[in-house]
Amino acid sequence: MNSDAQRELIPRDDTLQMIGALNSLQVKFAAAERYQLLDATGRVPALPSYAELLQHASDAQALSQDVVQLTLEFARSAHSTNRVGSRVLAHLATAATMSSHAVPNFAGTAENVLSLPRSSGPTDRQHRDNRMVIDHATARAYLRRTSESLRDAVQELNAHLDFHRFLPAQTRQQSPATPPPRPSARHR
Repeated sequence: MNSDAQRELIPRDDTLQMIGALNSLQVKFAAAERYQLLDATGRVPALPSYAELLQHASDAQALSQDVVQLTLEFARSAHSTNRVGSRVLAHLATAATMSSHAVPNFAGTAENVLSLPRSSGPTDRQHRDNRMVIDHATARAYLRRTSESLRDAVQELNAHLDFHRFLPAQTRQQSPATPPPRPSARHR
């Protein structure tokens, strides 16, 4: 195998381990994307649960921490500097950024619940409800974009696994076994 191809290769076991970690995170994000604010009628409940909405923020923060930690570990690896690794790292960096933006939006949704007693009229309540819907939907959108970035990183790594499968066959074709040395044609 030529040295350029070897430098570009992330070991198969490392690739599979990373794919497993990313897939695990995607499952967690898919569950978090299902967080609901609205009731069955499509409206903000009359008395939304502050604790439940704050739990959304807490869960999003834990997920974001997992993404940031995984991104940090990958960034510190030697693999992050090759062509495939830098593309994977770009997807992970986007995921880390997107996941961190979800947290304050969920927290803002919860904070708006506490303004309910201070709301003086229907206009104030409508404004608060609209703000909550926007914040919650924005947080969920950040979670979705995080999940998409994680999926894109997995796709890069899966393509890299295909490269692993292709490369040994290609190397065998390019470097056949050397033939035995021929006897010298000169006679003494």
